[in-house]
Amino acid sequence: MDTPETLNYHRIATAIEYIKNHFKDQPNLDEVAAKVNLSPFHFQRLFTEWAGTSPKKFLQYISVAHAKKLLKENQTTLFEAAFETGLSGSSRLHDLFVNIEGMTPAEYKNGGKNLVINYSFAFTPFGTIIVASTTKGICYMAFSEEKLLAINTLQSQYPNAQFQEREDQLQQNALHIFKNPKDKLQEIKLHLKGTNFQLKVWETLLKIPLGQLTTYGGIAQQIDKPNASRAVGTAIGKNPVAFLIPCHRVIQSTGTLGGYMWGNTRKTAIIGWEASK
Repeated sequence: MDTPETLNYHRIATAIEYIKNHFKDQPNLDEVAAKVNLSPFHFQRLFTEWAGTSPKKFLQYISVAHAKKLLKENQTTLFEAAFETGLSGSSRLHDLFVNIEGMTPAEYKNGGKNLVINYSFAFTPFGTIIVASTTKGICYMAFSEEKLLAINTLQSQYPNAQFQEREDQLQQNALHIFKNPKDKLQEIKLHLKGTNFQLKVWETLLKIPLGQLTTYGGIAQQIDKPNASRAVGTAIGKNPVAFLIPCHRVIQSTGTLGGYMWGNTRKTAIIGWEASK
C-alpha cells in the first residue's frame, strides 16, 4: 500500500509531467491542480512544501524554453560559464564534500568478491531510493519503486559480493542531502567500480554547481576529449550513484533535457527542485 508520502510524490510527478508537456500554454494553478484532483489551495500548499517554491515559479525552472534560454544568454555557452565559475568559486557543493575512490583492479574484475555491501531503502522527494555501501563508501544509489527489482539490479553490479540489508552512517550522510542541499554536510565518500574514463567523467559531473546545467560536449571539453561527446554520454548513462553524482544536470546542446536512466519526469523534477533551492 502506498504511503501518504508516495502518493504525494506521484501527485507532484503527474503535475510536473503535465507542466512539461504544456509549458508553452503556461497552465495556471487551477488547471494543474485539476489534473491531480486537488483543490488549488491544497495543491499550492503541497507543491510549495515539496519544492520550496510556488508552481508558477517552478514552471519557469523546468520548461525546455528555460534551458534553451540559459544556453543562449551568453556569448560563451552556459557550460563554459558554469565550469569557469564553479571550478573557481565556493559554490561547488558536490565537489566540496563528495570524494570518489575507485575500486582496485582486482575488485573491479572479480565482481566485488570479498566485499560486504550494506543496503537500505529511503524515501526522497523524488521517490524511493536504494543506497548501498562498502566499508569505504557509497557504491550504488538508484531510484526504484520496486524493491525486489532494485535489489536484483544492485546484486548484478557486484555478483560475487555479500549483501545485507542494513543502514549505516555512510548511507545516512549521503541521504541527508535530500533534506536540504544547503545544509553543512558531512563528507561523503564514494567507492565506485568504473574504468578510468568513467571515473574521470563522474568526477567532472561533481563540479557542476547546484542549480546549473551543462552539456555532453561541455563535459568532453573539461576532460580534454572534445570529440568524445558520445563516449561521455555512455559514461554518464552508467553512473551508479543517482543524484550525488549529478548526471541530471547534463542536457543536450539544443537545450532539450535529453535522457535520464531514472526517467525524464524525475530529471525535470530534480532540476527544478535544485533551481528553487
